[in-house]
Amino acid sequence: MEGYLIHFAVLIAIYSILTLSLQLSIGFAGLLNLGHIAFYAIGGYSSSLLSLQGIDFLSSILVAGFVSSFFACCLSFPTSKLKGDYFAVATMGFSFVVYEISLNWISLTKGPMGLTGIPRPVILGFVFNQNVHFLFLSMIFLIFCYMSLSLIVRSSFGRVVQSVRDDELAAKVLGKNTNKVKRIVLSVSAFFAGLAGGLYSHYINYIDPDSFTVMELIPVLCIVIIGGLGSLKGTLISTVILVLLPEPLRFIGFSSDVIGPARQILYAVLLILILIYRPKGFYGRFGLK
Repeated sequence: MEGYLIHFAVLIAIYSILTLSLQLSIGFAGLLNLGHIAFYAIGGYSSSLLSLQGIDFLSSILVAGFVSSFFACCLSFPTSKLKGDYFAVATMGFSFVVYEISLNWISLTKGPMGLTGIPRPVILGFVFNQNVHFLFLSMIFLIFCYMSLSLIVRSSFGRVVQSVRDDELAAKVLGKNTNKVKRIVLSVSAFFAGLAGGLYSHYINYIDPDSFTVMELIPVLCIVIIGGLGSLKGTLISTVILVLLPEPLRFIGFSSDVIGPARQILYAVLLILILIYRPKGFYGRFGLK
């Protein structure tokens, strides 16, 4: 039971980093980014490929974060004039592009066979080969992510970001370069998503394209909405709840074929109830536009 709990604690830490980073773009900047799972995938593949080439863990995962951030910056240019649903569709299209590349660029990603033998992290000669050690490492990354995002949203730049979300035209009138602000937000958000992808790949020791499908975005998006837009604390709490929510089904005796669809049903039902009875989520400052 102890190993089981540690495993889910690691997953909660990794998913928390991923959802907190998405909260920055959706909750604080108002960018309905449905391509976030693509940055997660880019980070996972980048860190894995570098580690398999003998690059040390810290270097590979930091490079993975910056690579994800670079692609997010590139994506922000053609989508700078898109808003709302149009921006969401464009970013979702980017997710499909990344998925197809990971599936068909066999010489690099091994295609549907995936990357195997991804090494566990080694820092200063210490190998994080036990899950309890990896939990400690992932918690350090989570604290770094949470503190960094807290500083960002509380800074003067963070106030500009939220003003762009509330009224972009007013921000422009006040002389703010809103396209630059959104570009920075998307890049920072993707950086932390890349870190989460790197942690996930090193923890599981294997990734394939099916690890990063658009369907994987659904629980992440649900966590952000249920926790409340504009609330980092709410995101952490809802991550714990939604990651653990389907687990009682295992003890009831349901097979893995049933647990998968049941999990999606539970997410959908909970999301509908939250939108009806608590439109702002648990700790949200505002509802969906």
